[in-house]
Amino acid sequence: MSASRPPAPGAGQPPTHSEPVAGWCAREVEEELPGLRLLSSDVEVARSGSLTGTAPPDIKARLRELSSRFRGARAVGLRREPVPAAYRVFFRHIGLDPDVVRTPIEDAVLERMLRGGFLSGGLLDDVLLIALLDTAVPVWALDAESLDGPLGIRPSRDGERLGRSPQAAPLPAGRLVVADASSALAILFGELGAEHRPASRSRRLALFSVQVPGVPTLYVEEAMWSCRLALGRP
Repeated sequence: MSASRPPAPGAGQPPTHSEPVAGWCAREVEEELPGLRLLSSDVEVARSGSLTGTAPPDIKARLRELSSRFRGARAVGLRREPVPAAYRVFFRHIGLDPDVVRTPIEDAVLERMLRGGFLSGGLLDDVLLIALLDTAVPVWALDAESLDGPLGIRPSRDGERLGRSPQAAPLPAGRLVVADASSALAILFGELGAEHRPASRSRRLALFSVQVPGVPTLYVEEAMWSCRLALGRP
């Protein structure tokens, strides 16, 4: 894939949306990977305390409940369920072996098997994990204050870094990334740029999810709504 610039975004910060909105996609990505979509939504965090600190009791209780649902038989058969299977197929389409680079839902369930349960990683991590386990659709969060316009998907450019920091890791040209108008913010299904990750006291987040062919839009919207509801609850 050759690199290209995204469509010209609106000026200033991305608006606050109550419903997920479709992001832009570079033309060459649309042509090579039809059906790939990014959906994003801003959320104002109403929960008190740190996003990276101890999760509240209701979130921890939900993780314990989900731990009991994902036992050996469910874990073994997970990859044959429609939504996980769709992400596995897409991984192969972009050159990733899902038996080596696991899809988000398979990675989470394997960790549960190894650790004996879904362990709490803090409020934000737990909220994102619960949404993933409920729908098999991954959701990521960025600090909305660090963004320059709406999010989209494009190939990385020659010499580009992951984020706007001069110390950010360099990216190989042609890698699929989630980007705003200025820079790559995250590797698709991978690492987030360090300066764009939510901080413990971040109050405005940009949630995003990646929909692939075979994944119903309803599942993506449900995953993002789950996160919005949990984070927006006082």
